Amino acid sequence: MARPTDTAAVIFDLDGTLLDTLSDLAVSMNAVLAARGFPEHPIPAYRFFVGDGMPTLARRALPIGHRDRTTAAAALEAMRAEYDGRWDAETRVYPGIGELLDALAGLPVPVAVLSNKPDDFTRLTVARLLAPWRFAAVQGLRDDLPRKPDPAGALQMAAAMGWEVGRCLFVGDSSTDMVTARRAGMFAVGVTWGFRDRDELEASGAQAVVETPDQVLDLARGQSPGPRP
Repeated sequence: MARPTDTAAVIFDLDGTLLDTLSDLAVSMNAVLAARGFPEHPIPAYRFFVGDGMPTLARRALPIGHRDRTTAAAALEAMRAEYDGRWDAETRVYPGIGELLDALAGLPVPVAVLSNKPDDFTRLTVARLLAPWRFAAVQGLRDDLPRKPDPAGALQMAAAMGWEVGRCLFVGDSSTDMVTARRAGMFAVGVTWGFRDRDELEASGAQAVVETPDQVLDLARGQSPGPRP
C-alpha cells in the first residue's frame, strides 16, 4: 500500500520499539538456564530470540537437544516467574519516545500497542512505564487470538478504534512486525533503534525504515519522514 497522505493511526509494537526490554528478558531467561545446568547466552544474542512470544523465546534459548515439549513448557513457566520478579529492573523507554507520544497526543488519531508479550505483562508494562500517555488499545498475546505475524490482532484493533486499515501505521523493530503490517494492509514502518537491523526490516517488507522517533511523527502527519540528524 502507499504511504498515507492524511493523518494516520499508529499501532506500536512494544519490546524493541517503545521500550528497551532486552536486558530484563535476557537475565530472566539466563537464570532459568543456569538453574537447569544449561549454558547461558550473552545479552545481545537475545535480540534474535525475542519478538515471537515468550514460549518461542524459551524454546530458542534452550540447547538444541533440549527443546522437547516438556522441557520447553517447564522453562516457560520458570521464565514467567523469573520475569515477574525483575521485568522492570533495567527496562526503559527509548530516547525520543516520550516526545513522540506527547506529539501524537496532539493529533486527532488513535495510538495503540500490540505485542507478542503475554497480555498480562504487556498491560502491566504499559501501565507502569508508559503511564503518562493514553492509548486507545493495549493488547498482548492471548489464547483467543493468534500471535503476530497473523494480522488478526491488528485488524481487530483497527476495527475497535474505528479506523481504516489503509490509514494505519504499524511500527515495529522486527520481521514479525513488518509481515503483520503487510498482511493487515497497514503501512509497515521499521525502526532501527530496536532489536533487529535495517536489512531484516527491508527484506521483510518495511515500506519505511526510520532512524529516529520524530520520523514516525512525520508519517503520522501524512508527511514523508524528514532526514535523520
